[in-house]
Amino acid sequence: MGDLSEQIYLHHQGLYRYAFRLTGQSADAEDLVQETYLQANRKLNTIKDLGSIKPWLFSILRNQHLMRLRQRGKPVESLEDLGEWVAPATNKEPEHDSELLQRLLLEMPEGYRTPLILFYLEDFTYRDISDQMGIPIGTVMSRLARAKDWIRARYPVGDPPHPQLNREER
Repeated sequence: MGDLSEQIYLHHQGLYRYAFRLTGQSADAEDLVQETYLQANRKLNTIKDLGSIKPWLFSILRNQHLMRLRQRGKPVESLEDLGEWVAPATNKEPEHDSELLQRLLLEMPEGYRTPLILFYLEDFTYRDISDQMGIPIGTVMSRLARAKDWIRARYPVGDPPHPQLNREER
């Protein structure tokens, strides 16, 4: 079981980045990663394929995050209710790119934020995101496109604040 545990802990940095992008707070991100590892250790016997560890861990973290939001009484947006909306850009003073990206991610509806982070910032495939979120690949692609439009509508000038947001979707 040692090899499996070692494989799980190799993903610590990626899990922390993901948790931080979801929460915007260092302490909350650390707590989420810790909760993820607790859940993972309880379910180690369910892992059959070492190649599926990363998506499995990210899925546990996402579920823990959503559970926390619900426990705190924060609504998890229903994207179906949002339709084709794109809110107007704000005329705020430009921020440092990484600060702006984090602020925009925290303002973005959860259903758009998760695929955007996983695809552009953590290099998951459409299939991985589809499996993790339990939605069709076409929905993943649609949410990615809407998430990019959402960020572009709020970014003051030029390209979005993170170079990977400009990479080609695969």
